[in-house]
Amino acid sequence: QGLYSSVVCPGLVMSNMTYRILPIFLWKLLMPIMWLVSGSPGWFWAVPHFTTSDVWLFRQKPEYLDSLVKYHSCTSGLGRCYVEPRKMDVDEDTAEKFYQKLLELEEQ
Repeated sequence: QGLYSSVVCPGLVMSNMTYRILPIFLWKLLMPIMWLVSGSPGWFWAVPHFTTSDVWLFRQKPEYLDSLVKYHSCTSGLGRCYVEPRKMDVDEDTAEKFYQKLLELEEQ
C-alpha cells in the first residue's frame, strides 16, 4: 500500500523526560562527564537539531532506504549535524517470517 517504516535515533537529547530518569542533582554531576564522553562541544550545539535524522529521513524516497539500517543523528566536533546509517543486528529470516505473519493477520 506504499507504507514504509524506518528506524531513527534522535541522538542524546536532554529534555524533561530525560531528567525524570535520575534525580536532578545527579544530572548536574553527569553533564560534564557526558560532554567529555561525547568528544565534542558540538553535543550542546546539536540539542536544537536533535531531529536531524527525522528530517533527513522525511526528505528521502522511502523505496531507496535500507530497512535493516537505523539512522542516527550525529554531530561533529565542530558542531556540524549529520545522519549516520548503522546496520541493525537483525536476523533477516526471522524478520521475513514476522512480515509474512503480519500480512496474514492483515488479511484476517
